[in-house]
Amino acid sequence: MSIQAVLAPVFVQVLLTFGLLLWTGRARFAAARAGAVRVRDIALGQRAWPAPVQQVSNAFSNQFELPVLFYALTALALATRKADLLFVAMAWLFVLSRLAHAAIYASSNVVIRRFGAFLAGALVLMAMWIVFAARILLAPAA
Repeated sequence: MSIQAVLAPVFVQVLLTFGLLLWTGRARFAAARAGAVRVRDIALGQRAWPAPVQQVSNAFSNQFELPVLFYALTALALATRKADLLFVAMAWLFVLSRLAHAAIYASSNVVIRRFGAFLAGALVLMAMWIVFAARILLAPAA
C-alpha cells in the first residue's frame, strides 16, 4: 500500500483529536464567560465543569488512550512494510469507531452506544495487532 493510503486514517484520527481540543477550549471558555463555572473551582481539577463541557473534554482525553496503540502500530507496520490492504481497511474501521465514540460522547452520551463504539474500535485494534504480530513472528527468517 502507498504511504498516503496507510497514513490517511492516521491523519483523520489526528484531525479528530485537534478538533476535539478546539471544541473543548471553546466550550470551556464559553462556560467560564457565561458564569457556569468559576475559575477557582476548576483550577485544580475538572469536576466543576458543566456536563456538556466535561463530555467534550472527556472525548478529547480519550484520544490519548487506544489511539496511542494505533499510532504505534501504524509506525511499526510502515517500518516493517506490513501495511497492506487489510491493514488499511482495519485502520479505517478503527478510526470510524473513534469518530462514532467521540460523537456519542460529546452529544447524547448514551453509555451503551458509547461503549459499543469503544468496543468495536478496541476489537479492531486488537485484531490489527494480532495480524501484525503473526506476520512478523511467523515470517520466514531472513
